[in-house]
Amino acid sequence: MQFIDQQRVYYPVQLLCHVLAVVPSRYYAWCQRAEITAEPAWETAMVNVFDDHQRRYGTRRLQVELRELGHRVGRQALRTAMRRHGRKALQPKAFTPRTTDSTHGKRCAPNLLLDQPHPTQANRVWVSDITYLPLANGHWVYCCAFQDVCTKQVVDWQVRADMSEALVTRTLQRALLAQRPRPGLIVHSDRGGQYVGKVYKTLLRNAKAQLSHSRRGECYDNAQAESLWARLKTELLEVREWPVFTDLADAQASVADYFDYYNHKRRHSGIGYLKPYLFHQQKLANIT
Repeated sequence: MQFIDQQRVYYPVQLLCHVLAVVPSRYYAWCQRAEITAEPAWETAMVNVFDDHQRRYGTRRLQVELRELGHRVGRQALRTAMRRHGRKALQPKAFTPRTTDSTHGKRCAPNLLLDQPHPTQANRVWVSDITYLPLANGHWVYCCAFQDVCTKQVVDWQVRADMSEALVTRTLQRALLAQRPRPGLIVHSDRGGQYVGKVYKTLLRNAKAQLSHSRRGECYDNAQAESLWARLKTELLEVREWPVFTDLADAQASVADYFDYYNHKRRHSGIGYLKPYLFHQQKLANIT
């Protein structure tokens, strides 16, 4: 039947059926069954998108992605199709911060974000935090990142074997050099000792940026940074065959790959399911 179907563009169906000794009605019945059982184009596209994003897309992001590909599909249909194909999206797990040491005795800045409207331009407010990543040998490495609050773009990051002030200052220095923010940028973090050092404060002062710290005991003051870590740990560790990194180099390369994906390819719900890098560039272009 498949041979007849392939050759029908060159020869009449009646002739092909006669040569192959196939009753024409049987061929047409086969065509009807094939049409009924054929997978819709949107379902094939859904599987391709889901697999390409390595289980990181649920029905909301899939719906937006498929719409751009020309398929308008409801979320319930997507859920049903995902079950049929054995696809299940990753779910972020609750994340409790464990790296903050605020017993350094140094003076902290006030929280400049309290009762302030959400920024509507890029490079107006950045948030930062440090998280830990496990190695196969039982040791830890540490990741610092700075993220733009408006656009969700991770403007810079670094992974090191230690949690010294240099982890934060070198990441901040690179972010400032890459973005060249205007005076008045607010850089917010928790009260960890890495964020109250002289070098860190000098970098901000030279950039004419403002220092902001969370209130004591208020982890939700830096909720966006904590949310970034929860997403990274779910979407990076859970897709690995073994949820630890081989060594420091493996952690550095893997985090770099993830943040490249996060900025350039992954749709973010907080910015209308746009991609952070493109949204960041749009916001920069609108600055007069």
